[in-house]
Amino acid sequence: MINQNKTKKRVVIGMSGGVDSSVSAWLLKQQGYEVIGLFMKNWEDDDDSEYCSTREDWIDAVSVADVIGVDIEAVNFAAEYKDRVFAEFLREYQAGRTPNPDVLCNAEIKFKAFLDHAMKLGADFIATGHYARVRQAPAGNFELLKALDASKDQSYFLHRLNQAQLSKTLFPLGEIQKTEVRKIAEQIHLPNAKKKDSTGICFIGERPFREFLNRYLSYQPGPMKTDAGDTVGQHVGLSFYTLGQRKGIGIGGMQSHKNAVGDSDPWYVAKKDIENNTLHVVQGHDHPWLLSSSLQAGQVSWVAGEAPQQVQLSAKTRYRQADMACNFTSGQSQDGEASEIFTLNFDAAQWAVTPGQSAVLYEGDVCLGGGIIISNGNDLNSLK
Repeated sequence: MINQNKTKKRVVIGMSGGVDSSVSAWLLKQQGYEVIGLFMKNWEDDDDSEYCSTREDWIDAVSVADVIGVDIEAVNFAAEYKDRVFAEFLREYQAGRTPNPDVLCNAEIKFKAFLDHAMKLGADFIATGHYARVRQAPAGNFELLKALDASKDQSYFLHRLNQAQLSKTLFPLGEIQKTEVRKIAEQIHLPNAKKKDSTGICFIGERPFREFLNRYLSYQPGPMKTDAGDTVGQHVGLSFYTLGQRKGIGIGGMQSHKNAVGDSDPWYVAKKDIENNTLHVVQGHDHPWLLSSSLQAGQVSWVAGEAPQQVQLSAKTRYRQADMACNFTSGQSQDGEASEIFTLNFDAAQWAVTPGQSAVLYEGDVCLGGGIIISNGNDLNSLK
């Protein structure tokens, strides 16, 4: 942990109304910080619908602040969110990729717009309820580490944070188990102690995803083909599918072949052919078209400010995935912009490596950074 003199240090913490940020605020106060809560409103479109709980979350956050004895204010970052996060989210889906808005939200809103606002309030540090850790190395640089609770670690979503951001950030839950967080919430009688964890970002929530995207994206139906080239149906628009998707494809009744026990193998989305507006589907979880031994990533961001020197590292290509051994190579793109890219070659083939998602690199518990997947080694998925 960062060794700081906590006497009268002011910490502005993002309080979402959830249990994690609430307990984080209480812990910081117990540690001697002057704590100010900040509730971020990041979405305004249809936020009065059944799918967005901003009002309820604000009430919960205020109630918690009252119980633990801290001041709280609300700040509206909806314009910044729409410009920096949602616009990119739509561009990626329109291009046939599958973005991760949580990664961009952390880099652009929670640790940029929020950080800037906190500094205007005289903050020495900001804090959030993320499960991760920050450590200052002997050389003086700051490292992003996995949380001790491996099942809740969120360093994957934080990999774009830089030295300036990490130097001002505290993660109170980094060394605590989630079960302990719940116990603390009950012991100090927080009104949201039994509140369920959030399962999505506000602008989507629990609503039907395809219905939501329909409002914002143009789309063109096209053929759905098997690995044998047979047309088995029509897709409703490539933007509405992601690699590895099993549910909602619309061809579940077809039985091209059966597995060893006589059951029909399920269908999966395997490739998107953007040029020909064709969706390729295959049967079987371990079909070769769903497996990749390499990937290439761009929009690179390194926690230390430069690419790692090591060659043998580990990586995640999706959240909650186990770290997988890989060979790392850094280079430059050939698109004339001379932007940094990197290539990962895996010891074992990876399942449904998806363009638009993040490839995040680790050395043990240290998160080194990462990039956005451009290609998974299959020409049809090399989306430009």
